[in-house]
Amino acid sequence: MMIGTLLRRGAVTVALLVSTTALTATALSAETLAQALTDAYDKSGLLAQNRAVLRSADEDVAQAMAALGPVVSWAAQANTQSPRAIGAPEITAQLSLTASLTLYDGGANQLALAQQKELVLGTRETLRDVEQQVLQRAVAAYLTVRSTSEIISLRENNLRVLGQELRAAQDRFDVGEVTRTDVSLAQASLAAAQSLLAEARGNNEQAVAEFEAAIGRAPGPLVAVSPAPTSQTRDEAEALAMRNHPVIRQAQYNVTAAELGISRAETAYSPNVDLSGQIGIDQDRNTGRSLTLSIGGPIYNGGALPSTVRQAMSLRDQARAGLHLATLDVSQDVANAYAVLTATRASLAASGEQVRAAQVAFDGIREEATLGARTTLDVLNAEQDLLDARANVITAQAAEVNASYAVLASVGLLTADHLNLPVQQYDPTAYYDLVKDAPAALSQQGQALDRVLQAIGQ
Repeated sequence: MMIGTLLRRGAVTVALLVSTTALTATALSAETLAQALTDAYDKSGLLAQNRAVLRSADEDVAQAMAALGPVVSWAAQANTQSPRAIGAPEITAQLSLTASLTLYDGGANQLALAQQKELVLGTRETLRDVEQQVLQRAVAAYLTVRSTSEIISLRENNLRVLGQELRAAQDRFDVGEVTRTDVSLAQASLAAAQSLLAEARGNNEQAVAEFEAAIGRAPGPLVAVSPAPTSQTRDEAEALAMRNHPVIRQAQYNVTAAELGISRAETAYSPNVDLSGQIGIDQDRNTGRSLTLSIGGPIYNGGALPSTVRQAMSLRDQARAGLHLATLDVSQDVANAYAVLTATRASLAASGEQVRAAQVAFDGIREEATLGARTTLDVLNAEQDLLDARANVITAQAAEVNASYAVLASVGLLTADHLNLPVQQYDPTAYYDLVKDAPAALSQQGQALDRVLQAIGQ
């Protein structure tokens, strides 16, 4: 009986040594979380989509800027008139060049420009929030693949041990040391372990699919991850989130833009002063010139103007309510993130103690079983308790790391810049600086924009 126990122990030790050696060799080529986050940032279609949204918002600024300048256009006309007498029809033609400039509009165009600038700033914050979502999803995907892989290894090792237990029980049954019940119990435990292993592999396949979707490639061997540093207290974190979280900052810019929208709507009551000039030449090369100064404004339009102002006020109230809701949501997210982090740390500590106690219990029960004081069922139950405790540790470790990164996201710090990722970070001001002055298509700056867009589209 003692010899059989020693053989089983020796087999388990060898299995563990082989597993440890394999893990050591794998660790040399394993990838880190930083590498996964780098790929997620570089390959994210969601980030590319929202960068295009930001560039579109930048163009709204360019169009608002263009409205402040002159507008130059040309026109050509040709007319034929049938003569009263018999003869060739009379043909008249004219080519004209027209330029116009708004001298005064109550500040409508300037307010439109200021409003679009605020919307651009809000869109930048939306892009930053999307960046956080992309990286947080990548963190979760990385941790899930690693934890499910570790659980598979745990299940496989347990399956090997239970197979050895079954063979030992069968050998002892053959010599009359145990009953058929002991063999059946070992068989049942082996079958349950096979089922749990299949489930673990299924979970891992799902985790790998999510990893590929979140990061843009299949995972390799993954190294262990430490929790992200979260030095702030909950109150400090909440104060930081109120200043820094992109959702709040975007809502603030939206409020400012909506307030400018009210002022812009009110300018419709003001008169407009326009200056226009025209040069024309006809088919006989006769030229004509004109310069026109016009002033005008609304008198009555059926209440459309006051309705527009009231609508702008309603949009302002909507933006203010959105800011209030964003503040509440971010505050709740910070509280939830810290609560989850505290709970996961407590769970991890308890799981570690559970493993220690389960290991002691398993070792003791196994020794007692060799002396006949414990049954095979006692040994199998103790082994299952130890396995569950180790699986709980794996789950708790992943949960703690995931919660720590959720804390960073809750205060707006889960970004490539804050994490010091080795990526070429997207500069949201670069394209804006090229278009904000509304450069002409044939200008040097306009040609530079064409090259930028061509490079982006490749």
